[in-house]
Amino acid sequence: MKGFRILLLITALLAYNLQFAQEDETQEELSLDKGPIDSQFEFIFTKSGNYRADGKKYEVVRTISLDKLRQNVLDTLKGYNKRAAELKATIGGHESTIGSLNKKLEETTNNLAAVTEEKDSMSFLGIMVSKSTYNGILWTVIASLLALLLFFIYRFRNSNILTQEAKTNLSELETEYEDHRRRALEREQKISRQLQDEINKYKKQK
Repeated sequence: MKGFRILLLITALLAYNLQFAQEDETQEELSLDKGPIDSQFEFIFTKSGNYRADGKKYEVVRTISLDKLRQNVLDTLKGYNKRAAELKATIGGHESTIGSLNKKLEETTNNLAAVTEEKDSMSFLGIMVSKSTYNGILWTVIASLLALLLFFIYRFRNSNILTQEAKTNLSELETEYEDHRRRALEREQKISRQLQDEINKYKKQK
């Protein structure tokens, strides 16, 4: 039983020493020369004294510590303001870059639309028209030329037929004329021979 009490006492002492060591380590970590602002406030609270007057509790803090804390707060705020200004400048630069990129994107979009429109358009008699309109005009012209070609072919064939008929009629007429001339010549020769025979008979009778 006595040994158990001694063991319990030793355990309590070790626990107290461990807690005291942790508190000392915590106090050693707290400082006005390093760490965030909240840890510096914690350092002020740790190092401050207190007293009661008129039923109120007051904390007593060294003036030098308050000045140091105030300077640290001002430096921190200055750093935050500087960082905020840098971030604002960075954001402004990004906004300017984004604006420039948006402008370039708009120009590129307009150029692409113009190129697409130009690609889909063709010049006809110095006038830009769409491809569908150009194709319509082109096929209309081709159809008109084809119709004229067919018309001229038809007229040529008719003229050729008429020419052949005229040549045939002329040939027949020439043949008839030659036959008529030949017959007339034969009649003339026959009449001439008969006349000569009559003349010869007349001479013999004398």
